[in-house]
Order: sequence, then structure tokens, then C-alpha cells
Amino acid sequence: MMRTKSSKKTSIVCIILVILVITLILSYILYSKKITPKLHSPIPFTATELHIKEIKSSHDEDKDGIDDYTDLFEGAKSYITTKPIYKSAYYEGGYPKKGYGVCTDVIWNAFENAGYHLKDMVDKDIKENLDSYNMIDKPDPNIDFRRVKNLKVFFDRNAEILTTDFSNPEEWQAGDIVVFTKHIAICSDKRNKDGIPFIIHHNGSGAKEANNIDNYEIVGHYRWTQKINKK
Repeated sequence: MMRTKSSKKTSIVCIILVILVITLILSYILYSKKITPKLHSPIPFTATELHIKEIKSSHDEDKDGIDDYTDLFEGAKSYITTKPIYKSAYYEGGYPKKGYGVCTDVIWNAFENAGYHLKDMVDKDIKENLDSYNMIDKPDPNIDFRRVKNLKVFFDRNAEILTTDFSNPEEWQAGDIVVFTKHIAICSDKRNKDGIPFIIHHNGSGAKEANNIDNYEIVGHYRWTQKINKK
């Protein structure tokens, strides 16, 4: 009889200990989520939340009260909300039909929003500096400004060239232009937990603002500082 009572007491103690352990584990999990709610959250961060200094342009080309860098990323973001269908094609006059586009169309739309006509600037630069565009045999204003390789040369010549390294997130700002091997995008004001910006772009899976800059090989990172206007 004594052995039975002892066994029951042991079982009760074990159950109590298990309950205490489970309670402690659950409490720790809930506490961890409470103090770091966004570490496991898909919600993007802002530069302010990550204590990253935001850089604004001192220039406002279209005189709308919004600096050029902000205008660029807002223009890109506005364009992707139209949900253009991805279609690579040649168009007389250069500009694609409404509702259609590719990655480079994000860029000229962003520039239009800031008060710049990227097509005109690219066409002019190619005409006056054809030797710099060694991939072009004969200029074609109907397509030149919509080719990634041409835009890379244009930005190499006419924009501020920046790092392609992510070690200092402050060197990546909203409105920056990022060129990949066969793709191009605009940096967003949204950032991941490491401070790296989302990109606003258009590829075969649609126009989007996404945390996937590291899906591509970066070959150029630029900031528009009106160098072309200073020549």
C-alpha cells in the first residue's frame, strides 16, 4: 500500500514539473515575440526604424516640392501599380503601348515623375558620344533608351557611381538605380531587417516592389545627381 501511494506522489510531481517546464517555454516564446515583434515579420522596415540616415536630393527638377530621389522611387512605385503586362517589343516612337512594358520602362517612368525625359537624355548622349556605346552600330531612338546595356553606359557617364557592396546599408537609398546583368530596378524606401532596400522592378513574373535584390547579379549602382546638366 505504501508503494502505491509513493508511486502516485511521484507521478503527480512529474506532471507538475512537466507543466512548469511547458509554461516556462511558452512564456519565453511569448516574451521574445513581444520584445522583437518584427524580427520574424514579413512587414518591411523603414530607414528610421533601423536608425539609417535617409539622404534626400538637394534638387527638385519638376518644382513640385518633392526632391528628385523621392520623386524617382514614387514614380517607379506609381508605375507598377498600373500592373503592366510584361512584353518585350519594338515600338515606333520608342514608348510601349499602354498597359505593356519591361524592366526599363520602370526607369523612364520614374524619371518622368521627377521631371526628366530619360529618352531624350539617352538619345542625346548616344548621338554625341557614340564611341562610349560600343554595343551600338547605329543609334535607334525607337529602342535605345529601353535597353539595359545602354542605360548602364548612360548612368556610368552621367550619374554618381556607388558601391555594389551591402556592408553599409546607408549607402543604399530610395531612388537609387540598380543595374543587373540583364535587368534594372529602382530602390524602394522599404528595407529588410538587414537594412537592404527592396527594389521596384518589372520582370517576367510581374511588376512589383520586393525584397529580392540579391536574386540578381549587380553590375552597377547609381544615384541621379544631374551630372548631365553640368557638362
